[in-house]
Amino acid sequence: MDAVLDLLRETVTSPWVYLILVAVTAVDAFFPAVPSEAAVITAAVLSASAGHPHIVGVIASAAAGALIGDHISYAIGRGGGSRRLTRLPERSRRRAGSEWARRAIDRRGGVILTISRYIPGGRTAVTLTMGAVRYPRRSFLLFDAVAAVTWGLYCALLGYFGGLAFERDPIKGVVAGLGLSIGVTLALEGFRALRRRAHRRAAARR
Repeated sequence: MDAVLDLLRETVTSPWVYLILVAVTAVDAFFPAVPSEAAVITAAVLSASAGHPHIVGVIASAAAGALIGDHISYAIGRGGGSRRLTRLPERSRRRAGSEWARRAIDRRGGVILTISRYIPGGRTAVTLTMGAVRYPRRSFLLFDAVAAVTWGLYCALLGYFGGLAFERDPIKGVVAGLGLSIGVTLALEGFRALRRRAHRRAAARR
């Protein structure tokens, strides 16, 4: 365990750690297999316990990477997804689904984008869809900036205060921070499932 801790400390004391965080959070936005939350929380835990990397740098790197990655995902959706949507048969289920998504995003796009940033995998689906339905770029930038900054603050402060609580044992702080992050994610997914069930029941009663 001491060897693992020493390796982590060597990595986080390098200025390259900020670029690594930017890259990880950016890739995770359009390739959800990359654990961006885990990387940000780990860096923040070590910031609290060892002073490196600086917590402000962790927040800024996480927010910048999220913003860049979300825009890449949006561009992918806008480039390829929009063409596929226009080719769907007019009365098909997929066409109806895409029209429903377009209407929902037109009405509540900012809220949907902000909330989805906290849901691994969900943020990729939303940003791709927003690109495919050609959600206005300026509005996307505005709402995505809010989403990226608040997400960066959330992940970094979650890890930072976890690191303060386990200052003498940073590894336990990392584990606690990751556990809390997973718990919050599961709670959000559970809330979404309950909400979908409530909507289905309400629809069945009509």
